[in-house]
Amino acid sequence: MTEPTFEEARAELERIVARLESGEAELEDAVSLWERGEELYRLCLGKLDAAQGRVDELARREAPEPEDVPDEPGVAGP
Repeated sequence: MTEPTFEEARAELERIVARLESGEAELEDAVSLWERGEELYRLCLGKLDAAQGRVDELARREAPEPEDVPDEPGVAGP
């Protein structure tokens, strides 16, 4: 079984939450749904953390090096 995408995991998690909130699930089913929800939550969190890391890396690459930043007018340099 392949790992779901972030969007697939989020959609499944939303369905689980709706089912649990409805109160229609039997106890054993509710526990199984909760466990699957925890797995999906961790998966989504991991994917979000990885995406944030990539965004941070791209921002660092695009940021000018300190020596490339022009002095601000009226501010004395070192």
